[in-house]
Amino acid sequence: MPPPLRRSPLFPRYRDLGAKLTPFSGWEMPRQFQGIRQEHQAVRQQVGVFDISHMGKFLLSGGNPLETLDPLVPSDLSRLKPGKARYTLLLNPEGGILDDLIVYRQADDEVVLIVNAATRERDHDWIQAHLPERTHLSDRSETQVLLALQGQLAESVLQPLVDTHLAQLSFFNHCQTSIFGHPAFIARTGYTGEDGFEIMLPPEAGLSLWDYLLEQEVVPCGLGARDTLRLEAALPLYGQDMDEKTTPLEAGLDWLVHLERKGDFIGRPILEQQAAQGRSRQLVGIAMLGRSIARHDYPLFQEGTPVGQVTSGAPSPTLGVNIALGYVPPHLTHPGQGLEVEIRGKRHPAEVVKTPFYRRA
Repeated sequence: MPPPLRRSPLFPRYRDLGAKLTPFSGWEMPRQFQGIRQEHQAVRQQVGVFDISHMGKFLLSGGNPLETLDPLVPSDLSRLKPGKARYTLLLNPEGGILDDLIVYRQADDEVVLIVNAATRERDHDWIQAHLPERTHLSDRSETQVLLALQGQLAESVLQPLVDTHLAQLSFFNHCQTSIFGHPAFIARTGYTGEDGFEIMLPPEAGLSLWDYLLEQEVVPCGLGARDTLRLEAALPLYGQDMDEKTTPLEAGLDWLVHLERKGDFIGRPILEQQAAQGRSRQLVGIAMLGRSIARHDYPLFQEGTPVGQVTSGAPSPTLGVNIALGYVPPHLTHPGQGLEVEIRGKRHPAEVVKTPFYRRA
């Protein structure tokens, strides 16, 4: 019998709002409140709030946490200053992606890690197995709420609650402040392709912040809108667009792999070989040429020959077309390349397009 689904401290608020719920990575989460399209458009045009408390939240402290992380990730963290953040990956010895995460350096001896819910326990054990005695890893996932306030009005809505001058907080920067008298961690990060903030704070303050935001007519948003927003921005979803059998080079995350950096890291020999010899597949953006919708695992064809598969797909509320991500061989990655998506036994025309599909002006 599977374990019961976990619930965020905000779960009663979902129920009060009549959210449509769905299981996700072991959690009972809101798929939608008012509707996916309305929530999507609220974030693109104004502001919306997501409860992302299901994400794993770790604190790495003592000694030199960045030095500890260095051999576990392909990115160069040596220049990451306090108050800055870096998106990166955990890799296995085969160069496969164990997880994608954000590293927030709070102080010289303190780092916050935000990881995916589905891989939280595995990530914890993997990092713990590589820790020196002087560095401690603590899991704060059950003691902290995490809200994502996203959209062009996010700053103006949040600013009255904090003393920090948010206009001076650049993208992928973060700070410690207080909200309603409780300590709060605020980062200018997100997963929507819009400006916004991710806010970590104790559960009682998280409930108060959620209530305040809804009083300010911020739109509550669920997983459905989060997925269409991140897909338009071509932000990969772990476990769907990439996994432990996918290398960063295949997933189009070359910019996270710093082969010129000093020191070794797990998976480096495989990535060096792949960089020199080429990869066998590549994640690309795909636009359907009709009304058909490509979905996860649908086969891709080119002139009748199977060439890959779709990993994510959905209608784009912003662009008015149906879009997808999928893997194809390198020679089929050029924009305009014709493809076919097999949907329920029939093949539908599509083409490779540049990503991101949507970019904030």
